[in-house]
Amino acid sequence: MALPLPSRYLTPDDLVEMFELPSVETVYQWRRNRTGPGGFRVGRHLRFDPDDVRAWVDSRRSEAAA
Repeated sequence: MALPLPSRYLTPDDLVEMFELPSVETVYQWRRNRTGPGGFRVGRHLRFDPDDVRAWVDSRRSEAAA
């Protein structure tokens, strides 16, 4: 069962914590390579919609099962 995501926009640090990533640089590499969840800028801050993160996780799980 999937854990619920927060109802607020997520930060790169949130993704590091959620996915136990080595550093926030991993999130920025995903963004540069267009391999991670879609994000958007609010001024100079990067944010992620929890629904987009969930959809990205679901698509990764589907790919892994194929």
